Amino acid sequence: MTDLRTAVIGLGSMGLGAALSLARAGFAVAGVDLAQAPRDELAAAGGSPAASPAEAARDADVVFVYVVNAAQTRAVLFGDQGATAAARPGTIFVLCPTMPPDDTIAIAHDLHGAGMVAIDAPVSGGIAKARDGQISIMASGPAAAFDRIQPALDAIAARVFRLGDQIGAGSRMKLINQLLAGVHIAAMAEAMVLAAKSGLDLATVQQVITECAGNSWMFQNRGPQVVSGDYTPFSAVDIFVKDLGIVTEAAQSLGSPVPLADASLDLYRAASKAGLGREADAAIAKILAEKAGATLP
Repeated sequence: MTDLRTAVIGLGSMGLGAALSLARAGFAVAGVDLAQAPRDELAAAGGSPAASPAEAARDADVVFVYVVNAAQTRAVLFGDQGATAAARPGTIFVLCPTMPPDDTIAIAHDLHGAGMVAIDAPVSGGIAKARDGQISIMASGPAAAFDRIQPALDAIAARVFRLGDQIGAGSRMKLINQLLAGVHIAAMAEAMVLAAKSGLDLATVQQVITECAGNSWMFQNRGPQVVSGDYTPFSAVDIFVKDLGIVTEAAQSLGSPVPLADASLDLYRAASKAGLGREADAAIAKILAEKAGATLP
């Protein structure tokens, strides 16, 4: 067992993977979530379910925050039974949600005012990599804080990209990643619907394209969902409604055109409006198939 005590707030697909990876590596890890099932899974792995963010953070040296957005981050840190109410001064908070950089900077400032330390650390990689401790982290913050928690970062990530001392750099990098990820999923959906409309076998399309220049990580990862017709989410449609919304707003404020992101966001919004918001992001293919009069598995 390592003497670095950890906590994870938010045991969704990525947060639970991080908590399980920490437990597997021998860390004491407390975890909190509104849902019972991930708390039970963490307990079975040797972790300690907590009743509130405050309880999870009370004895922690480092707290990983894995909620959805800036509002939830503020709630679990500063709201009723929030983590900062119980955390010891100097506790390191690793902020993993995809948020507008200005929100990340403001939250980090408030953590500093509460006597805490912040690292801006959005993550990427998906459920399987999270459970294997193989995600990527795009992070910025004080070098001393990185050095203190490096063993915990090594337990949950294959790569930690240290992007300097300034909070906000990690969040800005994540926006670039989400722009590409969201557009690549939309391109996958568009290609699969065109293939279906053309009479091609989608399993064969998946096999061929993953070996050709048209492949992308998202085509390889999300295409099988369209082939199988199983839209159990790795990441949901509504996540990209949020994330591409952040991307396009940031781009607009900078005066940088993002026409592909704009078009992709329209597609995710249409899917969410059609009731597909909680399905896998690949379910945007259903919207295109309906427009094309194509039949998908």
